Amino acid sequence: MSNSNTAGQVIRCRAAVAWEAGKPLVIEEVEVAPPQTNEVRLKILYTSLCHTDVYFWEAKGQNPLFPRIYGHEAGGIVESVGEGVTDLKAGDHVLPVFTGECKDCAHCKSEESNMCDLLRINTDRGVMLSDGKSRFSIKGKPIYHFVGTSTFSEYTVVHVGCLAKINPLAPLDKVCVLSCGISTGLGATLNVAKPKKGSTVAVFGLGAVGLAVSLFISCYLPYIYICDTFTACLGVCLCV
Repeated sequence: MSNSNTAGQVIRCRAAVAWEAGKPLVIEEVEVAPPQTNEVRLKILYTSLCHTDVYFWEAKGQNPLFPRIYGHEAGGIVESVGEGVTDLKAGDHVLPVFTGECKDCAHCKSEESNMCDLLRINTDRGVMLSDGKSRFSIKGKPIYHFVGTSTFSEYTVVHVGCLAKINPLAPLDKVCVLSCGISTGLGATLNVAKPKKGSTVAVFGLGAVGLAVSLFISCYLPYIYICDTFTACLGVCLCV
């Protein structure tokens, strides 16, 4: 367990809460319970807005679950750890990831898949795995989690298998996008598209994912066509 002053106590902090589908998020004071078995509570220092957050906030094509705290692309520092957590300690710098690793199932032990049986992305689950309860509440009312991360809160609780420890010298305001956009672009390039040497590739859309794809492909392909209606993105891409 952590020796931090707040370990084992409820923390009150601010969070952007979605009360209804498509309605503006509201900055609320929330209570964040201590981490339980195999859980980590962390202080979020930087978080990004991903289109996935917007999609599920709008409740398009899935089971709506509200009230909820969104956010999954972020960087933070461990505040305290629950029972059974040995890989992390208070003060460690971490990135949350919505597709975690239990390290024991067939997928985690395979070189071909990372779709962990226990910690694969689940957009319908709004509670923690250990006890089926939320760690967020407002005046006793539970506020649901999102993909096990909920980074639109100053503090959040995450399963230890959904955290990646990083070098504390890495600037969290820059590397926070590694937890979704950049890693998605890398995976799309190396594991899905697998362009062959000498290929000509077109990349449509230059958000974080598109820029990451362009960056990784440019390392070994001579020609890339980049397409985006926002011309400032084209300038960024030509500079990488």
